[in-house]
Amino acid sequence: MTIIERMKKIDDNLMDGLAEEAKKSPRLRKNYNFHQSLDDKCHRFLNALEPGTFIPVHHHPDKDETFVILKGKVRVTTYNDEGEIVESCVISQESGRYGVDIPKNVWHGLECLEPSVLLECKAGPFVEHEGYLSGWWLFLGN
Repeated sequence: MTIIERMKKIDDNLMDGLAEEAKKSPRLRKNYNFHQSLDDKCHRFLNALEPGTFIPVHHHPDKDETFVILKGKVRVTTYNDEGEIVESCVISQESGRYGVDIPKNVWHGLECLEPSVLLECKAGPFVEHEGYLSGWWLFLGN
């Protein structure tokens, strides 16, 4: 007998529960993975973020990365190799700018401006510390 998995629904119940977990996390963020394994070829997940958290400036040498805002407001900034800002934008439902697609090897970081939930997608497998920009915290607010 074949077992058919139920579809996973992205609704207020899921996002609110994830937001509560993010509030309790020391990093003020929490992921909910749709992929089954860190070795999967495609990583799809929700990322709940609270104000005061940011995703450090990093890049993925061989992977594009997409962020779609489902709730809240997040600033996404790209940088050159010297840590200078190339482009910055705020994604939110109210702004009408719902997401960004970051090409491979582009330095980028995210800052949470209000309680938010993002849908993120990028190629797997997961590579820990794939590439962080040295001194990334110095570039916040530039």
